[in-house]
Order: sequence, then structure tokens, then C-alpha cells
Amino acid sequence: VVKSQWLPHTEALHLLPLSPYLRLLHFTSTSSDGVQINTYHTPSVCSRKVEVSDYVRYHYNGTLLDGTLFDSSHTRMRTYDTYVGIGWLIAGMDQGLLGMCVGERRIITMPPSLGYGENGDGSDIPGQASLVFDVVLLDLHNPRDGITVTNQVVPESCTRKTVSGDYVRYHYNGSLLDGTFFDSSYSRNRTYDTYVGRGYVIAGMDEGLIGVCIGERRTITIPPHLGYGEEGTGTKIPGSAVLVFDVHIIDFHNPTDNTEITVTFKPDECDRQTKKGDFVKYHYNASLMDGTSIDSTYNYGKTYNIVLGANQVVPGMEDGLMDMCVGERRHLVIPPHLGYGERGVTGEVPGSAVLVFDIELVEMEEGLPEGYMFIWNDEVSPDLFSEMDKNSDKEVEPSEFTDYIMRQVTEGKGRLAPGFDPYRIIDNMFSNQDRNGDGKITEAEFKLKADEAAAHDEL
Repeated sequence: VVKSQWLPHTEALHLLPLSPYLRLLHFTSTSSDGVQINTYHTPSVCSRKVEVSDYVRYHYNGTLLDGTLFDSSHTRMRTYDTYVGIGWLIAGMDQGLLGMCVGERRIITMPPSLGYGENGDGSDIPGQASLVFDVVLLDLHNPRDGITVTNQVVPESCTRKTVSGDYVRYHYNGSLLDGTFFDSSYSRNRTYDTYVGRGYVIAGMDEGLIGVCIGERRTITIPPHLGYGEEGTGTKIPGSAVLVFDVHIIDFHNPTDNTEITVTFKPDECDRQTKKGDFVKYHYNASLMDGTSIDSTYNYGKTYNIVLGANQVVPGMEDGLMDMCVGERRHLVIPPHLGYGERGVTGEVPGSAVLVFDIELVEMEEGLPEGYMFIWNDEVSPDLFSEMDKNSDKEVEPSEFTDYIMRQVTEGKGRLAPGFDPYRIIDNMFSNQDRNGDGKITEAEFKLKADEAAAHDEL
């Protein structure tokens, strides 16, 4: 509805049924008459009504008093979008739209003096014609609007809230103000993951995701100037549309986060604590921040066994198992950059997911000094090479080397690094002694680690 003229309607009309109120209206077209409003549908919830300077989106059918159609937004399959009460519309429509709720339907009847006057519009609307508009309001906002947050459900336990720079994983349903659905992360069975406060999402969502807790649910209503603006997205979101997002925060972290360790039980006696190189056996329950179970060693009836510092688990778990006593229990929160990263584990751990582990250290075996895979418990024999060379041919074969080392371990004279395949360790030890790689060790090649340069690694 514009002051100058009606937009032409060249396509076949696809009109909403005209209200039965049209048959009841009687209007005398005189300049002293005002706008007559008949509301025939009021939504059950109306949190806001149209005021002067609001921007509205609405559909309409426009007819003369005798029912002759002269225009319809429905035929163009596009709402009419305009400011109200500031003279952008004919006076009768400017008045008739005030006080409407989103979803409300009303009949607005106006005399020619508040429509197109004595001359009409020069085409479809004759002079001195009273006009009847059947209107449904789809949404409204004001350019001064910010976002609004409603329907907040905050978990009882909320120790941390999002700040700018955090990385958030959340689910959402997105709709227009009239309830029209346009998108949902649930339909893709995948959270939407993004940094907040950094401009990676529309401005209104950037603001609406600040200060939320893990597990929180909230409705964020975003005016178009903080959403997709006058252009919309070109498909599901029309220009100048108010957006409504129902969001559920699954988890969040900051790239600067370390593993969060909480000791839940510590035994009274603790002779030693775990360190790098130790072979440890522990139980765990693993879940996501929303409580979704990932895995548990208790399901298999056996512990998970690793060597600390050998990169056999994610870095966050390495951190969480250090300086721990046998029998101690801990609660670990591991950010994704210390867990499974952006890719996650297919079918088990989503990308960029924060992990939660409840662990219990069951057993540990002391490791060897860093850089060693075998050490002597007793004094080293001065005839070590001769003892290995069983056939006295001045060369030690792989089988002789292996038999000798395993015998020392069995008799308690030496110790291999725990948690590894002993034969692979011995093979590596042999390779390091076989300097020329000919498959045997000569006395000239053979050296103890203590006799070598400190920088040389035995394995």
C-alpha cells in the first residue's frame, strides 16, 4: 500500500478467502468518516503491538466496498513491508495497522479521504472510493530494538558462562515471528559449532550466546538489523524478517583451556605418585558435557592400560593421570584441543566436543628413567659380551642377544620398560648395538648406554 499507486497484478490471483465480516460492513464514504476496524482473529499470546515508527511485514487483500478486488500481496507471494505511522502509507492504513499483534487478522475499512481521495489511483481504484483491506500481520520490529531473551531454563549447577572468544556447540530451531520454520540443527543431527563474540555468526546470535551455561535453553528473538537485514537469505528467510531461535547449549570451551582436574577421592596412604614412563592401569567412565555416555571400561570388565608419556592416550588424559596415587579417583574435563579435536571420533565423539572422564587408578608399575628401555638391577658383569656370545665366535646373533636379555629379566637382574612388547624392545636394542647393520654385534660395536654420549638414545 503506497501513496502513489498500487503495484500491478499481472499473475492469476491466489487469494485468501475474504472474511465474512465484509458482508456485514457498511461504510458511508464521507470525508468526516474515520477508519473502521474489525478484528476477526486475535492470537492467544500477544507480547507486543504495533506502534508508531515500527516496521511491519503483512499480507493483505484490497477490495472496494462492493467486493471488487484491486490488489493483493498474496498474488506476488511477498509481504508488504513498511514503517507505520510516519506517512509511508495512505493515512487509513497508517491508522489501521496500529495496535495489531503478530498473527492478528483484521478488516480495515477507510473512507476516500484517508485513501486515494477524489481522483483514485488512476487505474484500479476510482475516485471517491472507500477501501477495504483484509490484513494479517506476520511480524514487527523497531529499528531501536535489540535482541530479547525469553524462556530461559538455566541448570541448577552453572559454574561457568560463555564469554567472547569461547567456542560453543549448540542445537537450535529457527523460525520467523509468525512461527514459520526455516532451519534446525536437529534435522541434520549435528550441533552448530562456532566461536561467539567474534563475528562468526549474525550479530544477534553473537550477542544472544554470551552469558549462557552448559545445558541452558533460551529463546533468542533477533530483529532484522541484527539478523539478515533487508535482503534476507534469498530463500527461506525473507528480507526484514524478525528471527526466533530456540537454542540448547550442549557445551563450550575456550582455546586457552587446560584439562580441569578435580580429585574426588584420595587414599590416606600414598607411597608414590605416577610420573612419565610409569605403566598404569585405570578404570574410566567417559561422557560428553550433556551427559551422553561415550564409553566405560566397566562394561568390558577390565582396566585400560597405558604407559604415561608414550602418546597412547589424548593429551588431556595424560595430564589427568599424572601425580596420581593408586586408589585415587578424579573427575576430568578435557577441552577438544587436548581431546579428539575438531574431527572427533566417527560415530562416538562429535567434533570439537568437550570430554568428561571419571577415572580411578587401580595399579601402577614404575617406569624406567627417561631414555631407557632396559636397566640393570645389579652390577653389570665385566664379561657381558662374552656371556652373550654363547658359541664364542666373537659375534652376538639376535637370538643370543634376546635369550640373554630375557634371562636377566627372568632372574631379576635387569628390567625392561613396562607396558611395551618386550621382544620389540629387545629388537630395537639389538638394532642400536648393530652399528653397521649387518645383523650381528661385534665386541667393537658393543657399548653400554652409560659409556655412550649422553645425547645418544639407546633406542
